[in-house]
Amino acid sequence: MILRPKPSPRHPAQPPGTEPFAPAAPVPAWLRKAVETAQACAPKGLENAAIVAGAALGALDAVVRRHEKWAGAWRQRLALSAAAMTAKQAGRVEDESALRDAVLLTRPGDNVGPAGRFLLAWRRLAGTPAEKLLTAASIARVLENLGHVRDDKAVSDLADELRQLAVSAGTVGMLTGAFMAAKRHSFGRTVGAWLADALLAQRLGWTQAMPLMGAEGGFGLKSGPVPPLDKCHCGEHRG
Repeated sequence: MILRPKPSPRHPAQPPGTEPFAPAAPVPAWLRKAVETAQACAPKGLENAAIVAGAALGALDAVVRRHEKWAGAWRQRLALSAAAMTAKQAGRVEDESALRDAVLLTRPGDNVGPAGRFLLAWRRLAGTPAEKLLTAASIARVLENLGHVRDDKAVSDLADELRQLAVSAGTVGMLTGAFMAAKRHSFGRTVGAWLADALLAQRLGWTQAMPLMGAEGGFGLKSGPVPPLDKCHCGEHRG
């Protein structure tokens, strides 16, 4: 009798005793489309954005609420991608490997450098309970990590605006409003992305935020003057 070797499986088996592999999790493209559409504050555009955003959010929400064993690694991986994009937009040369080494190969309390602090800011988003992310103290710490001079008055005003957004705006208007508020206080799109991620987590009732928006290089507000919060009626259309 001729013995033929058994064909190898198409996908390698998972080693016994190991945790399930985390799936590849690209940042959802609906976020950029939703915010760009909402900027015009046009009812037709918001309806279209709401359909796209609602479908994507439903799928993402279902995954987050399962609290998989790999969820923490997923959040930290997204935080690293967001930090790398932040460094690139700041004109720095550090890639993901350099950012990771700057934080993980130093002792607690050591100076991790400007780029390393970018990663600390996004790791804070991924590792802090969602309900504590938008306190004045938390916002002030993140602003410092992202290279902004501390301004207690601006932090207090920003925290008040975010609380107003959280209770008065629909989801699309809330995300857009976070970018607008950051730009109004001269903090830029990176801070806007961080704040929007925190607001989204609180709106959906997640225990911890997902760094979704920071890795999107073209994501944010278009250039031009930013209208006062009470002049944009995006919040009238509930997301």
